[in-house]
Amino acid sequence: MAALAVVFALAVNRVVPALSPAVVAVVAGAALANVAGVGERLKPGLAFVSRRVLRVAVALLGLQIALPQVLALGWQTLAVVAVATGVTFAVTPLAGRRLGLTRGASLLVATGVSICGAAAIAAMHESTDASDDDDAAGALGVVVLYGTAAIAAIPLLASVMGLSSAQLAVWTGAAVHEVAQVAAIGAASGVLATAVTVKLGRVLLLAPMVALFSGRTRDAGSRPPVVPLFVVAFLAMVALRSTGQVPAAVTDTIPQVTGVLMAAALFGLGTGIDLRKLLKGGRIVLLGGIATAVITAVSLAGTALLV
Repeated sequence: MAALAVVFALAVNRVVPALSPAVVAVVAGAALANVAGVGERLKPGLAFVSRRVLRVAVALLGLQIALPQVLALGWQTLAVVAVATGVTFAVTPLAGRRLGLTRGASLLVATGVSICGAAAIAAMHESTDASDDDDAAGALGVVVLYGTAAIAAIPLLASVMGLSSAQLAVWTGAAVHEVAQVAAIGAASGVLATAVTVKLGRVLLLAPMVALFSGRTRDAGSRPPVVPLFVVAFLAMVALRSTGQVPAAVTDTIPQVTGVLMAAALFGLGTGIDLRKLLKGGRIVLLGGIATAVITAVSLAGTALLV
């Protein structure tokens, strides 16, 4: 079932590149669960892909990040990424609390908006005890809604404000949620390579954020806080890629492999979503708008000042 969902997600992604296979897969999983239902025979396999396969996908994501390429962006760009991500992570939970949302929902929105969309949400959801599947569904919806809107809005605003190509690339990579959405803007604007590299600099922050919050959000009765092994594997893959010894055939193929595994994992996660509960939760959409506005404004200010 997960394999069929991946084939469908890849087909949709070919037609609409801005929709990553992972996002399409989670929507397909939710549709299946809420329209036809998920039989008991499928649940063990879907639990496997939503946990074990997810961990492998996140670990392999590290092979897409080479530290020398990220560091070559310069301290100005790295400062924009770090400050925009940090401010968004700090502000979003505070806003979520004021809106009456759960700690888990606020954390997932903060993670998805500030780091790397669906992959970050899934990794944080897997690593903490604070969130449930409905929280994950709401956060994923936020990423799709505002990230898709950014594909049209960011280039338009950059043109109105007279930003240079270099500034557009940095702003896009530092502000837009999904790698696929960044790639869509970059390809249309002629800044693909730089925009995606900036985005991967944000993805690199996934490991420390997940490691930090996986300890802080565990219940008192659960096992002692540890860094999840798949986060350690992610960092190991980043280190391996940064040596420059990984063959080009591997680095060229790994994004597709990771995309397939992540789509399978998020399909499994999607089958646990109750859409009736999700549709009642307009506050998480508002929180997503606030978080998106924060990261967009902070990264724009930093880009205008430093780039």
